[in-house]
Amino acid sequence: MDLLKTNSIQKILKTFIIIFLGTILLTISAKLKIPFYPVPMTMQTFVVLFLGLAFGYKVGLTIVSVYLLEGIIGIPVFSNSPEKGVGLVYFTGPTMGYLIGFLLAVFFAGYLNFKKNILIIFIKLIFSVSTIYLLGVIWLGTLIGWEKPILELGVTPFLPAELFKMCLLTLLASRIIKLRKFI
Repeated sequence: MDLLKTNSIQKILKTFIIIFLGTILLTISAKLKIPFYPVPMTMQTFVVLFLGLAFGYKVGLTIVSVYLLEGIIGIPVFSNSPEKGVGLVYFTGPTMGYLIGFLLAVFFAGYLNFKKNILIIFIKLIFSVSTIYLLGVIWLGTLIGWEKPILELGVTPFLPAELFKMCLLTLLASRIIKLRKFI
């Protein structure tokens, strides 16, 4: 009985450490950016999908949720914070749709079955990252106006980098998924 209790405590502790490290990784990926307006180019989409692949949808969703909560309460974890504000005011700015899209993307990256077929893995990753852009564009258009060139501002400049990130994740997916054994 004590061994079972010890294993449970160890698993909970490992999960908390993974969540903590995951939010740090997301914060670092937010700060590695190329400044675009109104949405900066960051490494966050790569890390969000990596977290889903590596730890599954439950832990991945928890990591992203904690990260978003950290930003909403004012911890400067988001890309342009604290320079352009913190907390809920920053969260509800131009990037909110993308940030909320992280939840869907990490869910799909963690939930979808990634078998060995490289083309299927690539398509599933493209689908997962597309949820970020879909919600991002919907929010961006709502916020700044649909008469603006929304796709040119919020999607087109990011496509070459996203393609590279998805190719890299596809090639590494079978290795990344092996990290699940640590939780």
